[in-house]
Formats: sequence, C-alpha cells, structure tokens
Amino acid sequence: MTPKVGIIANPISARDIRRVVASANSVQIADRANIVQRALAALSACGIEEAMMMPERGGIASHLLRSMERSSNQGEARFPRLGFLDMKVTGTVEDTRTAARMMASAGDVAAIIVLGGDGTHRAVVSECGTVPIAGISTGTNNAFPEHREPTITGLATGLAAMGRVPPEIAFAANKKIEVSIDGGAPEIALVDVAVVTDRFIGARALWRPETFRELYVAFADPEVIGMAAIAGLVEPVTRAEAGGLAVTLAPAGRGAMEVRAPIAPGLIETIGLESWRRMPAGTVHRPSLAAGSIALDGERELFFDPHQDVAITLIDRAFRTVDVSAVMRFAARQKLLVGGLAVARPLENAHP
Repeated sequence: MTPKVGIIANPISARDIRRVVASANSVQIADRANIVQRALAALSACGIEEAMMMPERGGIASHLLRSMERSSNQGEARFPRLGFLDMKVTGTVEDTRTAARMMASAGDVAAIIVLGGDGTHRAVVSECGTVPIAGISTGTNNAFPEHREPTITGLATGLAAMGRVPPEIAFAANKKIEVSIDGGAPEIALVDVAVVTDRFIGARALWRPETFRELYVAFADPEVIGMAAIAGLVEPVTRAEAGGLAVTLAPAGRGAMEVRAPIAPGLIETIGLESWRRMPAGTVHRPSLAAGSIALDGERELFFDPHQDVAITLIDRAFRTVDVSAVMRFAARQKLLVGGLAVARPLENAHP
C-alpha cells in the first residue's frame, strides 16, 4: 500500500489575547497556503503520490488549489494528488481532533504534517495514536513545533513516510503531561501545565504573571517562548531526557528569587520563583493551590475547587514525531537525494 501523508493546517491559530499584549506577528491565510504548498512539493520529490488534508473554512485550501492548478496548467508535476477528508467542518478545535482521528484510522497515512501552535499540536496528539507528526510553527507560542523551513520538514517527512530512513532514526519519542480531576479522563499537554489563581472565565491564554503559582514542564528549553521558558532559564531539560521539571512560582517581589522570562513574543516579564525539582515520569503531582485554573500549553482549559482532586503526571514515550534533523543527516550520509554517483565523487586534494 502506497503511503499517504496527512496535512492538518489550522486556519485560526495565533489569534488570542497575546497578539494584543505582545509583539507577535500573525501568519496570514495566503502564507499558510504557501507553507502547505512548499511541504507538498517536498513530499512529491520524495515519492509521495497522495496527500490527505483537513477541510477548513479559512481559505487555505482555495489558495492552495489555485496555485496547484496554475502549476498543472504550466505542465509542471511538482505536487502529489491532494484529497480532503469527508468530515463536517465546525470551525472549532474539534475539526483538528476529528481530522487526526480519521487519519489515524485510515491505515495508509504514514505521518501527519501539522501547521499551528502548541494548542493545535496538542489536539492532533490527542487523537493521532501511533501515527507520527511533523510540526510547523504558525501559532502564538510555538514551544513544541520547532522553527524550520517547511520545505525541509516536508522532505524529512516524505523520506520517513516512504521508509527510506530506518524508523529508529526517522522518529523520536516524545513526552506528554496528563491532568485529571477527580479521576476523570485526562487532558494532555505537550509542553507545560500551569496552575494559576484566576478562576473567572475570560481570555484563555496566559499573560498575567501575578497569577502564576505552579508550573510542570515536559521539557525546559531556554530558547522557547512561553511558560516552558521560565523553567528553561532555571534548569534546562531536553526533549530526549526522561522526566521533566516542576517549578513553584510566586508574584514578582515575593519569591525567593526572580527570573525574567519571555512568556510571549516580545513580552518579557519578571516571575517570582520559590523552588524547583525534577519531575520523574509516572509520579503523580498535586497542586498546593486550593482552587484556581489549569492552563495546558499556555491556555486555560480546566477549573478546580477546594474539594476536587487534581492529579498531574508526566508520561515518557507517549507519541512520536518525525526527527527532521536526524532524517536529513541520514539522507546526507546515505546520499538519498544525490544522483549520478557513478561519476560524482568527492574531490581530494583539490586546489582553487
């Protein structure tokens, strides 16, 4: 069975309050369509003949199809066949979850390319099962998807999907954090879980540091934007390491120490710190805050009262991603994208 690659492009990522309070750009619909187009061209170059895409109302598909039609009319064969999932479009995150679930159950989707921020990737991971994903950053806080030219992401995904790279090299295991209240079905986070004092329903995104109290991260990276940056500036923990980090926070001026962290693009705030400790996989953590709300990957999703039991647990090796760097290094060593080796050889002792 010829492998397909799925594409889930969120047309409304990067539209929260952090766009107002921070110096964050917004990826326009035409730009998102161009990103998909570049990834599709790379997939085709690797031998992928068909891609399956999530339908949406934002206009990505119409921009994309016009560009592909112009290319076809000019006699070019740059893209794979593109189909769309037969699903109802609601314009909500449920579209992403439904698309990921359909792609996972199709049986012939070898990988899913995702355009969005941390929230979009979290929604895909909640339903994609064992199908690996490849992330492209188009959200507000993009701590989980690595910043990389989409053409390279497409090449790596295509090579991995076609089986030209051994799976132990092509795919990386990733951590997630599960949060359950009173033993209910867990919600997940791919990067961080923050416990905050806010209990009113308003803007979901986190941007008021005086409300931050506890932070649990799957990885702590000083090079990312968002809550994970706080932990990363204290004690870095890589994506490949087992376990994560738990940090106790306080309002600025009230903690044992302070850190200035980029919690949103262009928004660097002073955060009070009380303590931090490693967060082993499988160990249940419970917030010390009696009541408040819980943000998953930067967006408040859950609310809890004093009588409720909140359990926070990190899970190692929870899902897979395409390891773009590893794939491209393997492709270079094995000359997977190089032709004419019968005559092409490295130059030895060459002089200008």
